[in-house]
Amino acid sequence: MTLDDSYQTIPVNCGPPLPYWRETQRPFCNLIFLVPLLFVYELGVLLAAHSRGTSIRNGADAWLRLWLNQVGIEIVWMPPALLLGALIAWHMVTRQPWKTTWETLGGMVAESLLYAFLLIMIGQLVDLSFRQAGSPRLQMGEGLVSSGTLIRLVTFMGAGIYEEFLFRLCLLPISYLALRVLLVPKHWAIAVTVVGTSVVFSLAHYLGSDSGQNAISMLADAFFRVQSSRDLWFSFVFRVLAGMFFAGLYFYRGFGITVGAHATYDVVVGVILIQEI
Repeated sequence: MTLDDSYQTIPVNCGPPLPYWRETQRPFCNLIFLVPLLFVYELGVLLAAHSRGTSIRNGADAWLRLWLNQVGIEIVWMPPALLLGALIAWHMVTRQPWKTTWETLGGMVAESLLYAFLLIMIGQLVDLSFRQAGSPRLQMGEGLVSSGTLIRLVTFMGAGIYEEFLFRLCLLPISYLALRVLLVPKHWAIAVTVVGTSVVFSLAHYLGSDSGQNAISMLADAFFRVQSSRDLWFSFVFRVLAGMFFAGLYFYRGFGITVGAHATYDVVVGVILIQEI
């Protein structure tokens, strides 16, 4: 596998270079883009565990490990292996070249920053509308504000990786295919999938600690928790909109940029701007 700075060495039978807009959606580009993020997250988890003696894994990462443990899989490196394996399998099935360019990766970084700040602006607009209605503001990073910078950084970076893996790379296409199997028209299937998975994405942030419940019961409890507490309405609505935003990015800009935008947003809001929230 090579990471070239041009397309000059692509074999003839691979066809002409793809335009940047399509290149960023290729699984191999996403794989190369995500490996450094995944490495930093896993290394940060190990360093924090060594210094504090406790695990600080992101919620989505912890859920995935819990589900794997329930079926008898307790291998510590299995979640990152599943993520990387899914991208490699996707790449091999589509039989694309094992090449990308530094320009493409740099463009993906720039797009991630752009979309993260666009989401910040959306959050500010939603915040303004709720404040005018007399509702409380969103408190991002609840429970982490008093934690160290490393813990917040690692946790929010993990959210960008594993929440997008679960909700966009896995749940989104599975839900869409299920609706299409039920003969739901394409446009309706897309709309229901985007909205439905975004609601589940938002509710997942309010799950209780009872791991003995099934997923449906846990989501139902989360819904009633949000419904009964006006303090949570803004955060719930914003996270639904964020889920729809990330779903749109996934469809049109690819998985890697979606992860990058999510991780960048969480780090900027939860670490850099934490004093202003």
